[in-house]
Amino acid sequence: MNFLMCSGRQARTLLCTLAALALFGMAYAAPGLPSTNVAWVPAAADADIDRAFAQARSEKKPVLLYWGATWCPPCNQLKATLFNRQDFAAQAKNFVAVHVDGDRPGAQKLGGRFKVRGYPTVILMTAEGAEISRLPGDADAPQIMAVLQAGLSGGRPLKAVLADARAGKTLSANEWRMLAFHGWEVDEDQLVPAKERPTLLAELARRSETAAAGARDGETSTRLWLKALAASDDGKGLKPEAAQRELVQRVLGDAALTRTHMDVLANEAADIVQVLTAEESAERAALVGRYEAALVRLQADATLSRADRLSALVARVRLGRLGQGKDVVQPKLPEALVREVRDTAVRLDREITDGYERQALITSAGWLLGQAGLWAESDALLKANLAKSHSPYYLMSQLGGNARKLGRKDEALQWYQQAFDRSEGPATRLQWGSGYFSALVELAPADAARIEKTAAQLFSEAAKDKGAFHERSARSLQRVGSKLNEWNKDGSKAAVLQRLKRQLDGVCAGVEAADGQRATCEGVLKLKTAG
Repeated sequence: MNFLMCSGRQARTLLCTLAALALFGMAYAAPGLPSTNVAWVPAAADADIDRAFAQARSEKKPVLLYWGATWCPPCNQLKATLFNRQDFAAQAKNFVAVHVDGDRPGAQKLGGRFKVRGYPTVILMTAEGAEISRLPGDADAPQIMAVLQAGLSGGRPLKAVLADARAGKTLSANEWRMLAFHGWEVDEDQLVPAKERPTLLAELARRSETAAAGARDGETSTRLWLKALAASDDGKGLKPEAAQRELVQRVLGDAALTRTHMDVLANEAADIVQVLTAEESAERAALVGRYEAALVRLQADATLSRADRLSALVARVRLGRLGQGKDVVQPKLPEALVREVRDTAVRLDREITDGYERQALITSAGWLLGQAGLWAESDALLKANLAKSHSPYYLMSQLGGNARKLGRKDEALQWYQQAFDRSEGPATRLQWGSGYFSALVELAPADAARIEKTAAQLFSEAAKDKGAFHERSARSLQRVGSKLNEWNKDGSKAAVLQRLKRQLDGVCAGVEAADGQRATCEGVLKLKTAG
């Protein structure tokens, strides 16, 4: 939705702080735990994690690790619909629950240890540290609970399960379910490289059709096929055959199957349609029509959360925008659909009382209004919720994105700067700061003084953060270095870059070398010659 989203797949879904640390005179409140009904173990360093695993071994329990951020909309959705559930609290007695907030000191280093990048990521592990599974954050809460239960019921590490499946060995129904409901989008190449994922999912779907015949009406194989199709977007991966087209049509026409697989069908609607049909073809029009009917049913399903119902409306708008270009500002959509988007946003703003749910859904509704061409309504909704949000800087960044799309460069930069100024927590500040900096270079390249000042501020803040050159924080700083070289591609800003390089060299000299951070720091800004 904008440059501050939580994960690589965040644009398809609907759904970050330190205690007593001061940066530039700002004090940051301690990150809150995900819920009060579970004995979460907050972790900010390797020693915290080691103690949690020692506890798990002593109690003969697995470990559930939740990696999230205060501002992240889908993280807030998990807090509103999963972590607060009584059955989740009951299950939590069977595992050691560990919470890593991305803005705690040392959290980004832990991100590297567990190979997590996108917020949120939820991993179930053995007491020895082997991954049983990464849970599907996009599924509805009852489905996630079912997968968690399957993992707790003697679940083996998924890497071993996958190896057995590919070798043609017999798997239990629970093990097939774990493969089908694995959080493939946040796998981070733990089971298979991303480019090989569509082929692997298709292979598993074929194997499960026989292995799981008659079980749950083919739920496992159906989900694997849908996942394989969704992962094949942009012409990569699976080349669908008639059987996959027929499967998707059957699922869309069956209310129970649509409900079972609603997260994949809604979040991946545009990708599935584009993989299965040619642009402007009769087949595409027919499939979109079937999809529309199924999504309307999901919107009306009171058993789904508000977020899930909103995701169905998002999917309808995405399907309506197909063929119009991703960056079109005023798409051609049916008037009834545009009216429904407007009315839904108004209703959500009126009805939501939970702060976590508000952070998750108002940000999504504000984005959706823009996708429907209702930019004034989007701005009004986001502005009205600034005072109601525990992370208003996220909404400010969305307002900057709106202004930018509409060509209002000065306004966009004002919002981006406000978002950076209001952001909290070292990793979050580097992320928001790099976003503001990138916008500066792109929208105001002649403002050399402000560009240099902002880069210098980010390097200064990095110097005070012991985890600044790990994971997300490191990537934020690397974007700054890349943008500086892009800005100086003709060599005219060489003096500015030389000054910043000297500052950064001083920062790097004070960074630990043993854990690789110094090498990362030294690679942030490599000066290039003109031409």
